[in-house]
Amino acid sequence: MPIFISYSHQDADFVDQLALQLVTHKVNVWIDRWELNVGDSLLSKVQEAIGGASALLVVLSQASVSSEWVKKEVNAGLLRELEEKRVIVLPVLVENCEIPIFLRDKLYADFRSNFDSGVEKILESVAGIANAGTGRIDTPTYDTDWALEWGTLGERAHFRITLIERAADQPFSVLGLVEIFTDQAATQSHAEAVETSGEDEANRRVLARAVAVINSPTDLVLLLEDQYERARRSKVEDESGSYEIRVSARRLGADTGRDLLYRAGQQLQELLQRMGEVNARADGGSESGD
Repeated sequence: MPIFISYSHQDADFVDQLALQLVTHKVNVWIDRWELNVGDSLLSKVQEAIGGASALLVVLSQASVSSEWVKKEVNAGLLRELEEKRVIVLPVLVENCEIPIFLRDKLYADFRSNFDSGVEKILESVAGIANAGTGRIDTPTYDTDWALEWGTLGERAHFRITLIERAADQPFSVLGLVEIFTDQAATQSHAEAVETSGEDEANRRVLARAVAVINSPTDLVLLLEDQYERARRSKVEDESGSYEIRVSARRLGADTGRDLLYRAGQQLQELLQRMGEVNARADGGSESGD
C-alpha cells in the first residue's frame, strides 16, 4: 500500500522534492497532483486513498496547520490509528508552526535544518511497511517471516523465497524455501517487466506463476517426518516462457513424534497479497489541499 502525503499546496515544491526522494528509495507514495484527473471526485478519491494507505505523512508548516483539508486528512489518519491500534500518522516538520494538539506527543521527522536527515528518519519509519521484499504473515495459529531475493544464474533469472513458520502452540518451526528458475524467454520477459512496471511488480508477477503451480490440483505438498529436508519440483509454461519451481522444507526444534504436512501455497498467497499492497499505486503521493 502507498504512503499518503498530506500537505498544503503552498508547500508543493518541498513535497515534490520529498516524494521523489522516497520513490528513489522504492517507497510508493500517493499525492493528489500525481493521482487525480479532471472530473475525479476529490472527496471520494482522497477518502479511498487514506483508507488504503499504509501510513499518512503529514507535512507540518504554517500553511498546512491552517488548511481545512489537511485537518480532515489528519483526523482520518488518527481515527485509523485508534481502530487499528498501530501508528498511521507520521508528522513531517518543515518550519516552525503550531503543531496540532493531537500530534504534539508524536516524534516527527525534522526538515527544518537538514533535508537529508529528515528523509533518513522517514525511511526508517516506513521501512517495515514499504519494502515489498520482506515481511511477516500473522495468523491466530502461526506466524511466518519471509524474504525474497533475486538475481541471475548464467543467463537465467533466479528467485529465492525463504520462509520461517512458527506455530503458536507447537515446540517447532519450519524452514521453507521456494526457488524459481526461468528460461531465456521468461528471463527476457521479466527484464522487460522491470523496465515498464518496476522491479517489485515484475517480481510479484513471477511469484504469481509459482503460486498458481503450488496451489494446483497436483499441489506441491511435503510430508515432514523428521528433521531432514524434503523437496519437490514442478514446471510451468506460458506465453512468457518456462518456469521451474522447487519447494523444500525441513522441521526445526523439538520432535513431537507426529508427521507434518507442509503447504507453501497458502503462505505464498498471503505473501503475494502483501507484495501487491506495497506495490499498489507505484507512482504516488498526496493531499487535496489549499
